[in-house]
Amino acid sequence: MKQSGGHAAPGGTQDVFYRRGSPVPLPLIERAAGIYMWDEQGNEYIDASSGPMVSALGHGNEAVVEAITRQASRLDYAYTRVARNRPNLEYADRLARLAGPGFERVFLSSGGSEAIDAAVKFLRRHAVAAGQTSRRRLISLMPSYHGATLGATAMTGDDSLEPLLDGFAVVSDKVPAPLSYRLPKDHTADSYAAHCAGALEAKILELGSENVLAFVLEPVGGLATGAVVPPPGYFRAIRDICTRHGVHLVFDEVLCGTGRSGKFITAHHWPDARPDLIVMAKGLGAGYSPLGAVLAPASMVDELATLGGFESSYSYNANPISCAVGLAVLDEFDRLELVDRAVHLGTLLREGLEAIRDRSPIVGDVRGLGMLLAVEMVADKDSKLPLPVEATPTERIRAHGLRNGVMLYSRETSRGRFGHWFMVAPPLTISDEESVELLRRTEAAVSDLYAELRTEGIPNSG
Repeated sequence: MKQSGGHAAPGGTQDVFYRRGSPVPLPLIERAAGIYMWDEQGNEYIDASSGPMVSALGHGNEAVVEAITRQASRLDYAYTRVARNRPNLEYADRLARLAGPGFERVFLSSGGSEAIDAAVKFLRRHAVAAGQTSRRRLISLMPSYHGATLGATAMTGDDSLEPLLDGFAVVSDKVPAPLSYRLPKDHTADSYAAHCAGALEAKILELGSENVLAFVLEPVGGLATGAVVPPPGYFRAIRDICTRHGVHLVFDEVLCGTGRSGKFITAHHWPDARPDLIVMAKGLGAGYSPLGAVLAPASMVDELATLGGFESSYSYNANPISCAVGLAVLDEFDRLELVDRAVHLGTLLREGLEAIRDRSPIVGDVRGLGMLLAVEMVADKDSKLPLPVEATPTERIRAHGLRNGVMLYSRETSRGRFGHWFMVAPPLTISDEESVELLRRTEAAVSDLYAELRTEGIPNSG
């Protein structure tokens, strides 16, 4: 943005900080309702990914709006270091009861990145208090995503971050993620997952188990892996490995939690592999207020409280309005039976996306769990050859989506080394009829991308 005379114009929307020259326009949204958004020109879009998997209830939910107004007029703010507030008490109780035994304590934050940082700081504080001061190494997956703070970025598995983090932050040790589409030779999805679990144990032994604090992973992948779902045996294996070596297992459910997987707590899909901590966000506040949470066992929290406590706090954590929003969101989950809807609509959407895959020359895979789905785009379906990075497929599918009235979430990760995909994860309140329309618009975007690639002679696209 420039003014005459060469001076920059003041202000601008947040994207003035983003990379220039993107072919994807950013519509100026004026209003939204349910799964739909409208820009200032009156163009309609289906919010096919709930933003970045945030808007679990859709837009304009009257019950949540009323809860915000009611709480703001009664008590707008109370800082947790000097006062308590009842919405915090009630919300922590509700969330802990949903999580079940082993997660009796709830530490609240303003979002997922803060919550990830809080989780590892809590574990480190507990280790130091227990005299295990050598436990400082973290292990995460390659590829993976854990947030935007410096600490969370250092845990993220993405090749493109190496120049940023080199010598600037303490980067976690990485082990391979149990990917399921492009497998090494002579591997099945199950055997490769077992191999990846073995790589975790090898890394712990390499570092020395007495030096490893935690293994952090997304139980269902987000954008970094395109919604990869490891087989059950993987979870049993990593739980056993972490238990034997005294390493804490942390599930990052920031994206996949809050009902999107078909269970409110994603860890409940694997009851014999319960993690030590669960981190949640996104759907907890459903876009109406920033809200994240660390779910922890009372045994650890209460023990640490007697040894000095975990007194990390943020100005807005556990504030009354965010907690009131969280309570209203949970009420809407119950009223609308959204966890069950995630199973039903997830099946409907997956079947529709698989039909698109069968018809499209550039859709190679559809994967995910519940209403967290991803569509992988390829140059050749037989060989699973990825589209070339220079073709910028993740940006172009978004642009074609906008032209067809659907907002798709996609971006290049790890310089495209693991492939290119876009997410399909609409609000859990979407109806059957709206799901059909979402699929129609998505297929139109995929078809337009294919037609464009053919004109450019992309290898094996035609």
